Amino acid sequence: MLSPRSVPLFPRVTLVRDLLLILGFGAVTALSAQIAFYIGPVPITGQTFAVLLAGALLGSKRGALSQLTYLAFGAIGAPIFAGWHGGPAVLAGPTGGYLVGFVAAAFVIGLLAERGWDRRIWSMAIAMLIGNVVIYAFGLSWLAYWLSRFAPESSVFNIGLYPFIPGDMLKIALAAVALPSGWALINRFGR
Repeated sequence: MLSPRSVPLFPRVTLVRDLLLILGFGAVTALSAQIAFYIGPVPITGQTFAVLLAGALLGSKRGALSQLTYLAFGAIGAPIFAGWHGGPAVLAGPTGGYLVGFVAAAFVIGLLAERGWDRRIWSMAIAMLIGNVVIYAFGLSWLAYWLSRFAPESSVFNIGLYPFIPGDMLKIALAAVALPSGWALINRFGR
């Protein structure tokens, strides 16, 4: 009798599972984006919480792919960015760098998790802090460019960094504590 594994037309179960996890975390990021508080051109959102967990739970490649999937759907116009916005204009706007930084941050966090940083809450929190720094590196760089063109009198740190630090510390703490529950949920779908 032929099994699905012996027939090349059927993908391996792990491939299907990987695709579901990638799409699922892209969707979680999209839903988290709708938890948004506007305090200027860059909103405080729940997205970074989803990015932190995507990297930690899915690893470097799948975590980054989940965020790339999120960006791709948003770029083609799906209203999944903060405030139910979508399209390439969002990526070209003041938050575009942060969004692109999600891909790199999920990869870095996942890479650190694969190297054992996920074995303790404190080391995982540090990995997530490093991931947040990656997001800020992309976000602040693009925001500085954007502000120089559209609001040169504005301070990039006052608009794009300082207001977000307390919330980001809370999201890092919550994500690090939620990690074991996330593993349990993913393990329910098999390894």
